[in-house]
Amino acid sequence: MRWFSRGTQKEVWEEDIDWPLGDLQAANKIRAICSAASTSAEKMNARGGGREDTRNKHETERYERAAKTAMQIAMKISDDLVRDSAVRQIIGLCMMANNFKTAQILLRVIHAEAFREEVLREHPQLRR
Repeated sequence: MRWFSRGTQKEVWEEDIDWPLGDLQAANKIRAICSAASTSAEKMNARGGGREDTRNKHETERYERAAKTAMQIAMKISDDLVRDSAVRQIIGLCMMANNFKTAQILLRVIHAEAFREEVLREHPQLRR
């Protein structure tokens, strides 16, 4: 029963990236990171109330590592529309975790007006 002795599996955002990564591959990586971290973001949002137990702390750290890695990858995307789409994914992750401050900062990074308006339609609380 070898599968019982396996070590812990790496998270998507902890995997090594073979640079240079193309814009589309980077966007796909960000999408995978946001998808994998969405459960942590939802759990953070559901627990709320400032209750900081060890499980909530683990989910918070997991979300923060994922968001940080996704933002670092997004900064290296050269195509504006692909980057805007990737940033939109990260904003969605931030909103799941009720991280309005980071989401508002990322909203300013989006250059395409169509993407910006779409994000504001999905998350009207980001309007100032």
